[in-house]
Amino acid sequence: MIVNRSKQEGFSIRAALPSDLEGLAALYPHLNPSDEPISRDLATARLDAINQIPGSMVLLGLLHDELVASCTLIVIPNLTRGGKPYALIENVVTHAGYRGRGYGTSILHAAAKAAWDAGCYKVMLMTGSKQPSTLKFYENAGFEQTKTGFQMRRMAARHDA
Repeated sequence: MIVNRSKQEGFSIRAALPSDLEGLAALYPHLNPSDEPISRDLATARLDAINQIPGSMVLLGLLHDELVASCTLIVIPNLTRGGKPYALIENVVTHAGYRGRGYGTSILHAAAKAAWDAGCYKVMLMTGSKQPSTLKFYENAGFEQTKTGFQMRRMAARHDA
């Protein structure tokens, strides 16, 4: 169950359903405007695959039923830390017209709560952004930049505007 931690009137958070895919398709260009769109069939299959991983989900932030924010939470089984899983948050996005109002922070807090509810010992996220405002957003939401991240990419990284 997702708990709405926002104090914003009319704002709610819940897990995405297949019927939400059209709204997500409209929101994701606010994250990566140059991304190739995903077909409805593939999006349905991917959402189903995410939902099959216990504790994992795409979270939606809705303002009076309008999709304004989202993130994906993946809970990863683990063989260390006494078998406690860890979580990864990806694809954090708030519609450009709704930024700075606390919706992104609320959805990150809901994702962290869902991870804790799933027994995770930590929640991680990475950003390719070097924008001070983006980095401050994550810090203000309670994330600490305490590790060094490495990646190997098959697709080119997005570039900050």
